[in-house]
Amino acid sequence: MVSNVQPGAAGPPRLVSQIRYELLTLGDELLLGLTANGHLTFIGAQLGRHGALLRRNVTITDEADAIAAQFRESWARADIVITTGGLGPTCDDRTRDVVAEVLGQKLVFNAAIKTAIEERFARHGRVMTENNLKQAYVFERGEVLNNANGTAPGLWVEQDGKVLIMLPGPPNELHPMFIEQVVPRLAARKLLLDREAYVQMRTAGVGESALETRLQPIFDRAGPGLSVAYCAHQGSVDCRVSSPTGALSAPELEAIAAECARLLGDDFVGYGHHSLARVCADLLRAQEKRLAVVETATGGLLAHAFTEVCGACKFFAGGVVCCSNDAKMQLLDVPECLLLQHGAVSDEAAVAMATGAAETLGADYALAVTGFAGAAEQGVSGNPVGTIFIGLFSPAGVWSKKLSYPGPRSTIKVRAVNAALDWLRRELLRAHRGETTPARRTETMR
Repeated sequence: MVSNVQPGAAGPPRLVSQIRYELLTLGDELLLGLTANGHLTFIGAQLGRHGALLRRNVTITDEADAIAAQFRESWARADIVITTGGLGPTCDDRTRDVVAEVLGQKLVFNAAIKTAIEERFARHGRVMTENNLKQAYVFERGEVLNNANGTAPGLWVEQDGKVLIMLPGPPNELHPMFIEQVVPRLAARKLLLDREAYVQMRTAGVGESALETRLQPIFDRAGPGLSVAYCAHQGSVDCRVSSPTGALSAPELEAIAAECARLLGDDFVGYGHHSLARVCADLLRAQEKRLAVVETATGGLLAHAFTEVCGACKFFAGGVVCCSNDAKMQLLDVPECLLLQHGAVSDEAAVAMATGAAETLGADYALAVTGFAGAAEQGVSGNPVGTIFIGLFSPAGVWSKKLSYPGPRSTIKVRAVNAALDWLRRELLRAHRGETTPARRTETMR
């Protein structure tokens, strides 16, 4: 975990975690709230995975004076400065010019970049305007980071014992550049670890405080060299174990995590960063089963979770969003008398919807989500806003669960999706072990 290449003043080698990283995110659209600052989340996570801590993020306007002032401050105090945005062809893309002036570097024209931009426009059948050539100017004493998904290259400068990394703003351009070019370069210079710095355990069905209580005896036995961190999500909790001082080796951390996994049983989802949907997808593919979903309250979020998984057509038969009773009857053959007697938000409706989805789409498993997710839906039959019913159809039978979630519509929808995914995951695990699926039950979770 020690850095042999030392930014800044000469001295003894430092831990990667001690190297100061700062991120400057540029763009009026970020400050106006027109675009979410996803760069902070992405870059912070990537650095953290490789043992570094992002010490500060500052979001600034596109004005030249603001860029210059903030860059001077960050360059004076940080070892590595990362900037995002302001490298494009338009008049408000000033980052390159301003930073070059602060560093006392000349910008020189790069003919290879000009050719790449021209070829990209030609491939898309578009005419290149003259202002695009602005992107072909690079630092005289620097390197170019190729951009396979856009016209603005990234820039890399090592000066004053520091590293400057300048990246374009669009996420589809920045993300692959960071993963494929920036991380390997930093790791080669021992400024990042060349592997993940921690072992992450994903859990579901157990709260953050309860999870800590269950795992703490294991951590107590590990000694003072262990660092533990928790991150709670909607319906799941991640636990990361690491050893920032290097007192515990990677195999020792993996052994601690394995002991935790055995203790947690089915509450343990997996190691790493795979989503619940990905875990379910892997189980479905391993068992050669197909899944269908039907949704009302979640409005397609459940189907979206599965279509985000590569190769979804191998296990995902399809999904239906049917909010009206007529749609439920016409698309899923849900009996009208059932809806009239029990209502569209009920155990009976969830079971009928899951069964209809499985039969209509030819699936082995099916999930149904119905409920009252927002304040505009007042709830009926004793079911207040936040009431969710999940139906699960499987080769062994069909069941439903009742859940109750407080909070705004967006929170209720995400928690309902995660609850449905976790229930499916547990049933797939039972099927894989050859266990009998539990009898139909109604369950309330708060």
